[in-house]
Amino acid sequence: MSEQQAIGGSMISVILPDGARRELASGATGQDLAMSIAEGLARKCVAIEVDGVLQDLHLALNDGASVRLITWDDTEGLEVLRHSSAHVLAQAVVSLFPDAKPTIGPVVDEGFYYDFHVENPFTPEDLAAIEKRVKEIVKAKIPLRRCEVNRAEAIDLFQDNPFKVEIIESVDDGEVGEGETVSYYEQGDFVDLCRGPHVQHTGQVRAFKILKLAGAYWRGDSENPQLQRIYGISFPDKKQLKEHLQMLEEAKKRDHRRIGRDLDLFSFQEEGPGFPFWHANGMLLYNAVADFWRHKHRLAGYDEIRTPMMLSDALWHKSGHYENYKENMYFSNIDEQGFAVKPMNCPGGVLVYKARRHSYRELPLRVAELGHVHRHEMSGVLHGLFRVRSFTQDDAHIYCRPDQIMDEVVGVMELVRDIYGAFGFENVEIELSTRPGKSIGTDEMWENAEAQLQGALETSGVEYKLNPGDGAFYGPKIDFHIRDCMNRSWQCGTIQLDFALPERFDCTYEGGDGNRHRPVMIHRALLGSLERFIGILIEHYAGKFPLWLNPAQVRVLPVSDKFSDYAKEVAADWFQAGIRAAADVRNETLGKRIRETQLMRVNYQAIVGEREVADGTVSVRSRNGEQIGVFTIAEFRDRLLAEINERTIPGDAFPEKAS
Repeated sequence: MSEQQAIGGSMISVILPDGARRELASGATGQDLAMSIAEGLARKCVAIEVDGVLQDLHLALNDGASVRLITWDDTEGLEVLRHSSAHVLAQAVVSLFPDAKPTIGPVVDEGFYYDFHVENPFTPEDLAAIEKRVKEIVKAKIPLRRCEVNRAEAIDLFQDNPFKVEIIESVDDGEVGEGETVSYYEQGDFVDLCRGPHVQHTGQVRAFKILKLAGAYWRGDSENPQLQRIYGISFPDKKQLKEHLQMLEEAKKRDHRRIGRDLDLFSFQEEGPGFPFWHANGMLLYNAVADFWRHKHRLAGYDEIRTPMMLSDALWHKSGHYENYKENMYFSNIDEQGFAVKPMNCPGGVLVYKARRHSYRELPLRVAELGHVHRHEMSGVLHGLFRVRSFTQDDAHIYCRPDQIMDEVVGVMELVRDIYGAFGFENVEIELSTRPGKSIGTDEMWENAEAQLQGALETSGVEYKLNPGDGAFYGPKIDFHIRDCMNRSWQCGTIQLDFALPERFDCTYEGGDGNRHRPVMIHRALLGSLERFIGILIEHYAGKFPLWLNPAQVRVLPVSDKFSDYAKEVAADWFQAGIRAAADVRNETLGKRIRETQLMRVNYQAIVGEREVADGTVSVRSRNGEQIGVFTIAEFRDRLLAEINERTIPGDAFPEKAS
């Protein structure tokens, strides 16, 4: 108990998440609250939420406050731990390299990073020394304490670091404070700008690892100074860190860029940085995904359209993209008129809707497009198929009456489950994001839209997480996150209600009363970017695709060239049936051809020799070497077609699944 508590004698009451009240001495902190509940809980706590706002555990609590203790098991708690870890990293760097200028150190999906301006780039030996210094700082259990000063005092405090001064001068953007108040944290002899909250002391950063080094530009602008970015990861205990590092090793084996090269699926060329080149095998995979998407959408009542890749500047001004998205767009001139390559499909889709009059009787209209879009991305963020400058968006737009929203959203969610399940993604997490601070539309419109999305979720009986204030400015949304075999989360699908574009483009339909009415526009994507989704599939399966997806489904291998003609006949029979089959009649040993077939992750090898020719059969092996059996040509053809149609997930799809 603090001295203030001992002297004061008065009490305060705080409200716990279950509604219970807890009495504490006046001046009690979040840490005092945790200790009053359980010492073990106190050890795990890293912050406390007070009336919906996260704050440090060492700050005093107010009487009547609603509180929630945040441990490292909570998502917010892990972020606090990792943000504090970034500060520990910065302290280690500055202690070893006094001339280094720390800039920013945010938490990101893969852990955290901190950017530094240094005269000479860091070396592997430097990183080893930094990591050793981090361990010393952690062992010292240095307290982190929040301080607040005015803007002028903060500038004076950080006058030797122009990057921090620039942040302070833009304090109104909320990075380190609001108005004239600036917050920073003292950590021994190290001081850093931050809004917080942070762990109580550096000893809570129990498991830390530097992952990699990269280059970056201040504020992401290539015109600004170049920085050194150190990526790191941290966990509450060493076991979790060990498991994560094992997962990273597994991810390296499954890297879609390496597998894409090995299987000859795609490449990237200097002549088109960030623009994927799809090879013949890659197009087979791409088309398998696209054809399945088209089949499912036809059954779900969607019509497919295609809109131009370039449209006039006037359209993008009207849609609002020019104002809000110009830096990510490519522009050109045709006949002295300005045009832009489309970064999104929505405005073109609206023009298709407006091409004719519509009646309430034909709504809802479900219109889908595999639209090829282009977006300018900084070269430093390009990453294989995961982050490209040219990709295909599996967009669809549903135009409906307000009373049809719930049914249409339920239908989309059913389609999401159906499509994700076929690819082997059964674990789908759902978020409902509501009205943000900056939005368009009336209160009544938003309340109705949010109620309908929430009603659709509850009607579907799915679990979902509420994400208050994170909707689009034009409407609330539902986001879908899938988890791959390494438990990594990927946000792919989304359903968004839009009141803006129908208004901007004066979209209408004729109602039963004979008057013109404004339709509701539902934006939705299920796979998101086909390129990104295929990259996810490659890593999810480590290139060992289910038969229906695999570019190379079966290889017919003659034991010698005497049986090459028969091998070709077998392959031709299956190929004519729609199976991706080929005969490998190269002048190589059978063992070498089998090994190469396995390296190419071909699902089945059909071996043919003298007995098979005589009996009209094939001897079949799986890609993991298992002997399947001997079949007639027709028998195995039917077996292949059944497996393709059933979209079976093979047992060897995850041979090295991360624990």
